[in-house]
Amino acid sequence: MSSSSDFQQDRHSFSGSPQKWNDFELPGDTLYYRFTSDMSNTEWGYKFTVTAGHLGRFQTGFEILKQMLAEKRVVPHLPLAKIWEWQVGVACRQTGHQRLKAIHLLLRIVQCSAQRDCDLTLLKPLWQLFTHMENNLCHDMAKPGILLPLHRALAELFFVTENRVTELGSLQEYLLALNTEDHLHRCTAQ
Repeated sequence: MSSSSDFQQDRHSFSGSPQKWNDFELPGDTLYYRFTSDMSNTEWGYKFTVTAGHLGRFQTGFEILKQMLAEKRVVPHLPLAKIWEWQVGVACRQTGHQRLKAIHLLLRIVQCSAQRDCDLTLLKPLWQLFTHMENNLCHDMAKPGILLPLHRALAELFFVTENRVTELGSLQEYLLALNTEDHLHRCTAQ
């Protein structure tokens, strides 16, 4: 399947059992497909479903949510706890620019939340990623360099979040929730 008749653009090829097939998106308004059989089976072929005008694309959702979080009169009406939970999941699952954008939205939510709107302990997987990056940075001190965009984004998120929980008087609970028991034992031993 492809978005071009020569099958060179946005090409997706599948073979074998249906379990090997994945959902995918093609840009544009036309889908080209070719079915070729090797005659090794007498089944009828494959069935697939095409859905046009797919809503919920990442960039669209990001832009809408970014604008909503920028409007001070809109923020009090948003279900921030649910949006927070969803965005943390997105930041953990995505990679590259999409992860950076999800972290950007998390930072905005922390900055505009009025009180304990967000379960900050959900950040634990991102904290583990950040501490792993920090540890690697410490080991490479002989080669100073520029921080990766993800490292910078996580550093800002955790800096702002730590300030926020300090204001709320729950820094100790927050730090305990983010760290693993092994890490706490190592710190205690040190």
